[in-house]
Amino acid sequence: MDLKIVVVTGGGRGIGRAICERFAVAGAQTVATARSANELAETKRVIEAAGGLCHVHPADITAAADVSNLMDATVQKFGRIDVLVNCAGVAPLVSIEELDPSIFDSVSSVNIRAVYLACRAVWPIMKRQKEGTIVNISSMSAVDPFPGFEAYGAAKAWVNAWTNALAKEGRKLGIRTFAVAPGAVDTAMLRGIFPDYPPSQTLTPAEVAETVLAVTQPALDAATGQVIYIRKE
Repeated sequence: MDLKIVVVTGGGRGIGRAICERFAVAGAQTVATARSANELAETKRVIEAAGGLCHVHPADITAAADVSNLMDATVQKFGRIDVLVNCAGVAPLVSIEELDPSIFDSVSSVNIRAVYLACRAVWPIMKRQKEGTIVNISSMSAVDPFPGFEAYGAAKAWVNAWTNALAKEGRKLGIRTFAVAPGAVDTAMLRGIFPDYPPSQTLTPAEVAETVLAVTQPALDAATGQVIYIRKE
């Protein structure tokens, strides 16, 4: 990948870690961010053990100051940011009657506010470069949510609309924006909610990561703004 600089939120585990690994294998320098320093350390260990390049930056990506510091530190170290992947997410399974405002606020903060903050912070950097790619991790729940995923599905529907709007604004600036919306992915988050979900119907984090890498390639320049749905039947 000609040593691209890739920032991945939620990079401490699951899909985010797999994305960091895939970009590192492709030759990029990844900057993984998450709240847990221990999880980030494991991401770094796994990638570097395989011969890749990984840097970590613990941060609360729902906090504007933390997000600004993340982007500033990355640019100060590398001079640019080529790809931003917004992967951090939370998905509580709760009925509308049990959807306490505090839970709703948490879903909105991580799945909406954090995406907004990261995109807003990286935008002037990519605008100055006259190029860059943003990939927002969405979900099949945006169009087909399980009962109890009302807040999560609605948040991911916002991500899809946000992605489309940013793509239109970024087209003339050289900034491309995509959403990758998987169905069930075999992660600790999924198993914590649906422990008996059939493995034959789940994607692996590596399969999602492969799609994320693919949309950052120049061949998809004209497809900016698209939501890429992937799932196992």
